[in-house]
Amino acid sequence: MQKFRAKEALLALIIDILFFTRLASAGSFPRAQNVTWTSTNFKTLLTWGPKPSENYSYTVVYSVVGQDSKPSPHCIKTRETMCDLSGSLSRLKDRYIAEVLSEPPRGVFSDLVEFPHTTSKEFCPYKDTDIDRPDFTIVVGEDKRSVTLKVTDPLTALFDGNQQLSIRDVFADELQYRVTYRRHSSTGKKVYTSAGSLIELKKLDQGESYCFEVQAYIPSRTPGKQLGAQSHTQCSEGEKSFTDVYSVPVIAGGVLLILVIVSVAIVVAVVCLKRRRKAKENTKERDLL
Repeated sequence: MQKFRAKEALLALIIDILFFTRLASAGSFPRAQNVTWTSTNFKTLLTWGPKPSENYSYTVVYSVVGQDSKPSPHCIKTRETMCDLSGSLSRLKDRYIAEVLSEPPRGVFSDLVEFPHTTSKEFCPYKDTDIDRPDFTIVVGEDKRSVTLKVTDPLTALFDGNQQLSIRDVFADELQYRVTYRRHSSTGKKVYTSAGSLIELKKLDQGESYCFEVQAYIPSRTPGKQLGAQSHTQCSEGEKSFTDVYSVPVIAGGVLLILVIVSVAIVVAVVCLKRRRKAKENTKERDLL
């Protein structure tokens, strides 16, 4: 029995050696391709391809440019093609690079000094993350000539202790909002930029309905990254005209009814007038007799 177990162990060892030799000699560690940063509101993902076979895995290492790199704890010998680095890039204004290493899978060892790897482009969270569209509410002024937009600062993937940070917490006074607006009945647009999240627009046409779109604006960024995603369009309520309250068929029916009533009234008045005249004529004839 012991001899059988020894032979079994030896056979398993030989299989492992042959398996590793096939990995190394056949070059079964293809480099990662299309290594790309994707980041919105500081939710930062590193993605790449292709999906690995059972013969290899990926490990992600990252660093501030010019400094030593370290592996991402959740992306070591992984078979995924995505790594969430949101919580790792804590120095938001630094520039980072990441490398995706192609390695043997877990439990398989190699004496290769350097594994095939692919390096990403540089990425700065503060300057490069995309800003998602904000939400806002509309309050029409009592004078019907002003509107206040109350913008909700989008939340980020960053935390200070248990508190989730908004983009206002991160960008502070650098964050502005750009409002694009127009009259509901017009295509001509105007643009207004506000330093705060409470935006008041004055000198609007009294009683008119206006439509608004809002997006974050960070002037310190490069032109392609200054504006965030545009919000959904929202319109204020204007004073309703007669045609807004009643549809065209209803108005047409009302006009027709009025014409009918007037026509009937005229006919009745004419008939009554003729009867009175005839009655007077009959009275005169009787008087002459």
